[in-house]
Amino acid sequence: MQKNKVVITGMGVLSPVGCGVDRFWQALSQGQSGIRAITQFDASGFDSQVSGDVTGYDPLEHFNSKDARNLSRFIQFGVVAAQEALTGARLDIRQMDASRAAVVVGSGIGSIYSAEEEYDKLLHKGPSRISPFFITRMIINEAAGQIAIHTGATGPCFAIATACATANNCIGEGMRMIQHGEADVVIAGGTESATSKLGVGGFCALKALSRRNDQPAKASRPFDLNRDGFVMGEGAGIVVLEALSFAQKRGATILAELAGYGRTCDAYHITAPHAEGLGALKAMEMAIKDAGLKVTDINYINAHGTSTKLNDAVETMAIKKLFGDHAGKIPVSSTKSMTGHLLGAAGGIELIACVMSIKDNTIHPTINYETPDPDCDLDYVPNVARKAEVNVALSNSLGFGGHNATLVVKRFKE
Repeated sequence: MQKNKVVITGMGVLSPVGCGVDRFWQALSQGQSGIRAITQFDASGFDSQVSGDVTGYDPLEHFNSKDARNLSRFIQFGVVAAQEALTGARLDIRQMDASRAAVVVGSGIGSIYSAEEEYDKLLHKGPSRISPFFITRMIINEAAGQIAIHTGATGPCFAIATACATANNCIGEGMRMIQHGEADVVIAGGTESATSKLGVGGFCALKALSRRNDQPAKASRPFDLNRDGFVMGEGAGIVVLEALSFAQKRGATILAELAGYGRTCDAYHITAPHAEGLGALKAMEMAIKDAGLKVTDINYINAHGTSTKLNDAVETMAIKKLFGDHAGKIPVSSTKSMTGHLLGAAGGIELIACVMSIKDNTIHPTINYETPDPDCDLDYVPNVARKAEVNVALSNSLGFGGHNATLVVKRFKE
């Protein structure tokens, strides 16, 4: 069966380095860090006291007072990013057959803030004081549901939760829907806001977070020998996917072609990647094959690059195994060096970074790369952005539970 080509026509971002695609990309290109001391709560008793939070965000600029109060932060982020993406795509869902517009947007955690707040009410004031909006603030699918409500999309609407691979899985499954004729438009990506006491405390208990509290901007340092854990971030990354024929018929500006998708499971460990990187390798291999390309066609890899000892070494190993002699010739960089780890939203903003790399022929740096690690010996575009022709980019997302999802995006050609 001939599959429909899938293109990206709109993008929306809220991130620790800026809200809006242009501001986000400018910050990445300039190597700006969005990591700061935690201000959302008193973190003085926590092992990790730094995070990448969205700053300057005012809910009342986007929602009426009722929705600003009753929609949790991760849901709001998803709706705002989706609206930016649709505006950029110059697409009004209500002006098309809305049943042909789908929403696939997930989150890794949902609103852990709401769980904390309402449990505190339960303990101190009793069950009658629990908010009637508690469940709808907390559950992961409500971001997709609210995006549908706000945009009028009446096609398939669902959420995928695969930890840090969530956004890539959402975008990839949205791509499949269009390829097989199940939708003309899919709003896809991820959204997250989990830098709460319980969220930070839980990852601290796993010994997963950086303790470089005296230097927040230097805490996330993927592939550097002295990395000591990831930094939690929040935000959203949403794209508008369209069938090429639908986009062309309406005269849309095409930003890039979404060409390949691969997903696997390590079936190995609850948090650690497969020791030989087999799941990540296979996901990349599948995505490149799905795009009808060869490994030598890849010009840039946006790595999962979390700044943890295991991930960075294993991901490097997987790239070297798959790409062979070509591995050392491919620029590899980590968006997380500047934004921290947006968990379920990470893949969304990182795919957008790939599209902007293609658009501007610029590869953003991996900042804080100061001391090479013998186990991480690729070209990580250290500290300064690089001008380079980027026609095909690959983006990895590797999640707790062994979830691996890879996307391939390329320059659109008529």
